[in-house]
Amino acid sequence: MNKIKIGKQWWMAENLKVTRYRNGDAIAGVTGENAWANLSSGAYCSYGNDLTSAGTYGYLYNWFAVTDPRGLAPEGWHIPSNAEWQTLIDYLGGDNVASGKLKETVHWNSPNTGATNESGFSALPGGYRNDNGRFDSIGTNAHFWSSTEYDRGYAWYHALGYDTSGARRYDDYKQHGFSVRCVRD
Repeated sequence: MNKIKIGKQWWMAENLKVTRYRNGDAIAGVTGENAWANLSSGAYCSYGNDLTSAGTYGYLYNWFAVTDPRGLAPEGWHIPSNAEWQTLIDYLGGDNVASGKLKETVHWNSPNTGATNESGFSALPGGYRNDNGRFDSIGTNAHFWSSTEYDRGYAWYHALGYDTSGARRYDDYKQHGFSVRCVRD
């Protein structure tokens, strides 16, 4: 696994690609739209159900997998909280410029505004899976879960886009499938 030190934090320099929880239990791999939409437990998928995309972009996980007590992150790592994401963004100059410093320069659609990857984070535009089980935005957006709950049905995530240097925080349905990056314990 590639890792990079940014400020005082150690981050994985690639999207998570695990199919088992830390304790060895299998994470449910879910392909069907209806099955995905009705989940209330942990699951993963590859974008478009195309396993070759996982090699580049990693897997997409719902928030139930992110917070499963069996542990999604490998030993010595954890899913970053909203505050840990903000520490990263602030270190890289704040919400208006951090995205460019996080995005790699090859896989994003044009114009890939501000992309320098000077942090070495190598963010990829892995797209997402919505709460209806449909896929969207590969090549244009990266969505990364935080471990922080917004309310009973929503959780915080951080988004990077091909057409902005800004990093944005949003809340959305826990059923969404987003990429995951881990930070060292």
